Amino acid sequence: MQIAILLYDRFTSLDAIGPYEMLCRLPDTETVFVAEQAGPVTNDKGSLRIVAEKTLDEVPRPDVVVVPGGPGTEEMLRNEALTGWLRAVDATTTWTTSVCTGSLLLAAAGLLKGRRATTHWLAYDVLAALGAEPTGERVVTDGKYLTAAGVSSGIDMGLTLVGRLAGDEYAQAVQLLTEYDPQPPYDAGSPLKAPAELVARLRSGGHLVVQ
Repeated sequence: MQIAILLYDRFTSLDAIGPYEMLCRLPDTETVFVAEQAGPVTNDKGSLRIVAEKTLDEVPRPDVVVVPGGPGTEEMLRNEALTGWLRAVDATTTWTTSVCTGSLLLAAAGLLKGRRATTHWLAYDVLAALGAEPTGERVVTDGKYLTAAGVSSGIDMGLTLVGRLAGDEYAQAVQLLTEYDPQPPYDAGSPLKAPAELVARLRSGGHLVVQ
């Protein structure tokens, strides 16, 4: 089985690495990072580079696709080479997945029309405009499409997919080996739980020190 994790300039690191840490532990699986051009791809902070081992053309039939999000998503929505590749490989994938605003790329490729999906909470309107039906869930499954909400949700998506591919017991073993037992020091991880003033400020574009 081959899992392709898409990279593009200004992707969010955890969107790609979170699922990778879960999925790379599957047996008999090749997990590859792919991009339009092979080589280092820079994240949204400009301080981390992940090497894309293969070009899009070199990975024509992956079994699973993972599309991370990030600030670079907006530009990639107009990148026909990328959305065209997503449409082409989706014809034969077992699972087509995304994290955060990566679902906008799937929707722009026409893959989520009329389907339930999720994305970062600040991008629900964009996802709806692209034809999907946004939900407030952390991980959403609709057919073979598995989408995760913002950033850290990609870990949950990856673990969910491990369970679908290798069974619950194997997924539990991966969870235990990675000690994935979140106990966040704050309870503000969704707009339903965070202080209303903070939600309003972030929604209006006032990012405080968070960028």
